Amino acid sequence: MTSGAAGNFFEDFRAGQILQHGPARSVSVGDVALYTALYGGRFAPQSSDVFARSLGLPGAPLDDLLVFHLVFGKTVPEVSLNAIANLGYAECRFLKPVFPGDTLSARSEVLGMRENTNRETGIVYVRSTGFNQNDEQVLSYARWVMVRKRSAEKDVPNGQVPKLATVVEPHESTMDPRVTFEAFDRGASGGSLYFEDYAIGARIDHGDAMTVEEAEHMMATRLYHNTARVHFNAHAEKQGRFGRRIVYGGHVISIARALSFNGLANAWFVSAINAGRHVAPCFGGDTVYAWSEIIGAAQAPSRDDMGYLRVRTVATKDRSCADFPDRSGDGGYDPAVILDLDYWVLMPRA
Repeated sequence: MTSGAAGNFFEDFRAGQILQHGPARSVSVGDVALYTALYGGRFAPQSSDVFARSLGLPGAPLDDLLVFHLVFGKTVPEVSLNAIANLGYAECRFLKPVFPGDTLSARSEVLGMRENTNRETGIVYVRSTGFNQNDEQVLSYARWVMVRKRSAEKDVPNGQVPKLATVVEPHESTMDPRVTFEAFDRGASGGSLYFEDYAIGARIDHGDAMTVEEAEHMMATRLYHNTARVHFNAHAEKQGRFGRRIVYGGHVISIARALSFNGLANAWFVSAINAGRHVAPCFGGDTVYAWSEIIGAAQAPSRDDMGYLRVRTVATKDRSCADFPDRSGDGGYDPAVILDLDYWVLMPRA
């Protein structure tokens, strides 16, 4: 008998393969409290039942990124248990709010794959979908991940690389039809800037920073049922590529999102993620800073009380973002950059 924990290696995947993930995960206010303790998110609808009800919701929904991480975590045993690194995201749509008491499940389709020239690893592309207990889609996204081969000598048929959209139309995500931004208490949101107050090209240094503690990044990753070995097994990772555990990339995304409250306090809901790239790894002890640029805007269809802002958030480690570290002239990145995330947020109009 084997332990059953070997997971899939690169040569185990094939285009069109459907992966059913389990077990399902019921979420509670305890999960929300732990997520808040880890990142300190302050966005009003996710913080206050009273505020959320003033928008027409039955109560405070889960933070959109907590939903993303919970669905992502479900996929790890079949997709990325043997991953070296998660590389990027595209076509991510948040389709329905999730509330404490809901139960989430997930399944994935393999979109394509290609072997790396070193023949020791390959890139696997998947589209994962999260469902609630009513079999309603709450989230859909594509990602690509570098996965180890079981044997470098094994021949793998030439794969295919899927063509993914570079931008998601923001209205393709579904906002709860009950939500209205017409009657909320503007003094209770924590922010005074609204959709019209942001100009395309505006840059925001989010100011604060957060140091990643070893215990906290592992606790966060366990919260999501993410079992990828590179985040936990210090004994094995001493012999790995970096000589130590790496931080789950989603942990950095959530830190950056929490920091973005400074300057984007009324960016309450993440509507879609157009693209995301983990530029460099993050490790325990690193301190994460973030800055954002407004790169687009769109009016919500048939609504005059809300609009979409397209935001690009860049996170760095051990480097202030006061001077907006970014790409260099040769197309590379400043050495401190670890995350480049392009996404839509839904905001009330002034």
